[in-house]
Amino acid sequence: MALDNQIIDTARLDELVGKAVSELAAGYGGVLIAIGNRLGLYRAMAGAGPMTSDEVARAAGCAERYVREWLNAQAAGGYVAYHPASQSYELTPEQAAVLADDTSPVFMPSVWDVVAAAWADADQTERAIRTGQGVAWSDHDGRLHCGVAAFFRNGYRASLVQDWLPSLDGVLPRLHAGARVADIGCGHGHSTLLMAEAFPNSRFLGIDTHPASIAAAQAHARQAGLSDRVEFLLADAKAPLPGVFDLICFFDCLHDLGHPVEAARRAREALAPDGTLMLVEPAASDRVEENLNPIGRIYYTGSTWLCCAHAISEEGTHVLGAQAGEAQLAQVCRDAGFSRIREATKTPFNLILEARF
Repeated sequence: MALDNQIIDTARLDELVGKAVSELAAGYGGVLIAIGNRLGLYRAMAGAGPMTSDEVARAAGCAERYVREWLNAQAAGGYVAYHPASQSYELTPEQAAVLADDTSPVFMPSVWDVVAAAWADADQTERAIRTGQGVAWSDHDGRLHCGVAAFFRNGYRASLVQDWLPSLDGVLPRLHAGARVADIGCGHGHSTLLMAEAFPNSRFLGIDTHPASIAAAQAHARQAGLSDRVEFLLADAKAPLPGVFDLICFFDCLHDLGHPVEAARRAREALAPDGTLMLVEPAASDRVEENLNPIGRIYYTGSTWLCCAHAISEEGTHVLGAQAGEAQLAQVCRDAGFSRIREATKTPFNLILEARF
């Protein structure tokens, strides 16, 4: 087989077409995963054992004929078990952890809102790539902000207090005793509130440039009964911080900034002499070839239309991207005046760096 005088390996072609069809099925299915989550279909099935389509529909308050087709789509994708003898459907405990429990660290439906936002912003992203212009975080489809907040919330809930903070030298005792903590780029405030809940003697300040996110964070604080020790402020990361802090955190956001050195320098200026900077960043190797895997693909894709786009919109000094890697991040810290930088811990999705001066 030839195409433009190039010889095509049909076996490789078949493999690639199969991959493309599989991903097309996943793209189709993602829409129904998001809808199923919003309609409560997964929650209606969780822990209930085998159910007919009529039983699922009645439990979720939906129309049976649609639900039957939705269930078959889920079964075809491996997200619901199908029992041919009884023509019933079942959500296994593993499937429920991924699809029905919105407190689970592996809960995935919310991230499809981010994908929906990417499609909604496709024309904008195309213009940005063509012209080299940036796109600010606030200029994206609103589903992005809610989807990102929900997706990262559960990962932080699983690791932040239990693993990440204890990995920092001497930070935990100070938090228990009473420390001042700043969360730069706090978004909807989930990371700030998790720390505030765990350390009642400490006081917390969340800062973000996105007004809607600050409003959401304030609402979450009121709902959690934590407004007495948490404050959220609309401000730029390059602005001086109001006060002196024992711990300053950047959760998955330093790489989004066009002026990361300046933001890190402002953090250093606001740290107590023995204070700590914690960077939580997407996991990445310093070598591109070591990031060419499914997780790296997710990060590089998001980086194209979101992370790099926002950094460019700030017309700054850096466009780090979501796969910056430890070497670049450490250099940012050194340029900001930190002299001691180390990898505190890591997960398959995150790299946690500690910086001191």
